[in-house]
Amino acid sequence: MNSDIAVIDNPVAESLLGPHSPLGRRLGQAATYLPGVSTFCALPTKPEAADWSDLAELLGSGGFADMFSNPAVPPPDWDPVFELEGRQMIWPEGLPAGAGEAAADAETVELGPDDVPEMLDLVERAAPGPFGPRTCELGVYVGIRVQGDLVAMAGERLRPPGWTEISAVCTAPEARGRGHAGRLVRALVDGILSRGERPFLHVADANTGAVALYERLGFTHHAAVTFRGYRTP
Repeated sequence: MNSDIAVIDNPVAESLLGPHSPLGRRLGQAATYLPGVSTFCALPTKPEAADWSDLAELLGSGGFADMFSNPAVPPPDWDPVFELEGRQMIWPEGLPAGAGEAAADAETVELGPDDVPEMLDLVERAAPGPFGPRTCELGVYVGIRVQGDLVAMAGERLRPPGWTEISAVCTAPEARGRGHAGRLVRALVDGILSRGERPFLHVADANTGAVALYERLGFTHHAAVTFRGYRTP
């Protein structure tokens, strides 16, 4: 497993410069995902004025700049939209997944483009975070169906070299408390490790239930992060 831990300090930029370059657009040192894929934007960790100008040109007037965990502060004429404290958690190097547990009362399936309407409906009900009509193109997404209905899902998002982020972990309100989220995360961890990559994820500090779940599964705290979003001038 070759996983340089420094690349997850700026995971959006590393993803857009690497595996996700076909899903993004770039101007100078600024980059962002295509509409419908993700709202995340990337700049160097210490951007110059020209970098902010390039990003503003990419997004257009009044565009939403989701800076993820980049700590850089934009020019004063950029309007703040949100700020959220969170943490970055990583899978310990060398720890086996121990996955392969199938839900006894449900069917775990890989999700694709045909499942997008159901995925968007689940996201609306479960509110796991940003998810658009093309987000599933970022990586593998898996779900659990009960009597044909999609009740839980999780997937892969950012892909800095040697790493894969697990995201969009959510369960419909009526299906919570049955272990679906844990099963799906373990399945994704298995798949990521089988590719020789290392799993990581991000979670809001206020989501104590999710933090506890990820710790039980084996993830450990790596860094505190602050998620920020802005509007361009």
